[in-house]
Amino acid sequence: MGLLAVLRRFRSSSSKELRILLLGLDNAGKTTLLKKLASEDISHITPTQGFNIKSVQTEGFKLNVWDIGGQRKLRPYWRNYFENTDFLIYVVDSSDRKRLQETGYELNELLTDDKLNGVPILVFANKQDLMHAASAAEIAHSLNLHLIKDRPWQIQACSAVLAEGIKEGMEWISQNIKKK
Repeated sequence: MGLLAVLRRFRSSSSKELRILLLGLDNAGKTTLLKKLASEDISHITPTQGFNIKSVQTEGFKLNVWDIGGQRKLRPYWRNYFENTDFLIYVVDSSDRKRLQETGYELNELLTDDKLNGVPILVFANKQDLMHAASAAEIAHSLNLHLIKDRPWQIQACSAVLAEGIKEGMEWISQNIKKK
């Protein structure tokens, strides 16, 4: 499933350029997810030291996805990318239960920033293919997603490596594009 295929399905709903910010802690699977969305090879992925951007153009529609490194030393710089964000995709490593509190803290910081006020958020509960992964429901509870009242949000179980759940998450984004 490529990003282009998903975009073709809803290209008529918008003729503008959209900016999607892809954030999460280091090793959550952000770059793997981005490469899967762009139908690229994922066999050689290294930690992001800065950012990756992928732009996809289809008839009257351009989607710019910004993948920003999630290492602790890079997180203070995330706010430099908030301006004009249309959607936020937050990726959580579902198998790393020890860092759920840390990822919850970082997500909360994002949600309180004025530049992201009202920006819809899709949380990918990634790495569901791993044996001890927390379910999407457990992640939602741990992150207190039920307390988010100021924007549309969705949590989606996925495995970026296996490309499972990605299509469903992108369909949620497409539905919210239509509402904009």
